[in-house]
Amino acid sequence: MSTEALFRQDAYLRQCEARITHIDETGIMLDRTVFYPLGGGQAGDAGELALADGTRLAIADTRKSKHEGATPDDAVHVPAEGQHDVLARLSVGDTVRAEIDWARRFRHMRFHTASHLMCAVLPHPVDGCSITTEYARLDFVTNEPIERETVEAGLAALVAAARPVAIDSISDDEMAARPELVRTMSVKPPVGLGRVRLVRIEGIDLQPCGGTHVANTAEIGALRVAKIEKKTSRTRRVVLAFA
Repeated sequence: MSTEALFRQDAYLRQCEARITHIDETGIMLDRTVFYPLGGGQAGDAGELALADGTRLAIADTRKSKHEGATPDDAVHVPAEGQHDVLARLSVGDTVRAEIDWARRFRHMRFHTASHLMCAVLPHPVDGCSITTEYARLDFVTNEPIERETVEAGLAALVAAARPVAIDSISDDEMAARPELVRTMSVKPPVGLGRVRLVRIEGIDLQPCGGTHVANTAEIGALRVAKIEKKTSRTRRVVLAFA
């Protein structure tokens, strides 16, 4: 049942040929995919599966499989409503072309990398995050006031620095020996698989993350702080939007 998650190493892949490995009421699983499943605060991908005869099945969301023994890479492609006739024609073993909604994905990539920059601008633990097409939200554990102008200026400088973003990895044992790498209290790194995926922004940030990112901070573009609010007695919420 294991799915090859092509987006882990190349977030810019927009499509791939794949074979259907499982179909049930939750959705469709493939032997390989470019679709990112909801997780780590990042929304799941949408897009289409193109059948051999050219028929297209709209995919509204992507989730992680809940089947026993499933890994974080085992994605379930959730069809949009009202496509019963197309679904009835699908069978395990069929070959399809998986195509993501690239405009949606690229916004996720830009916002997700921006959220890592926020961790550099505001060096506090993070207790909650959400990456969507419209905003990036992070909840910082701090009692200190957060100034909108300071955050926007800090982010603008890091975006303009055009720093490369690379994917690296670390062993489970090395991860256990370096707890300072974990910035997000609400999302634990996926240990137990031998190695943990790291996202490295040169000279700015290094932390475990399974999400999709741009290759250079310059690709993020202009940002603005849409909202800052006191969420609890110990957390401050910062919401980013594109300027």
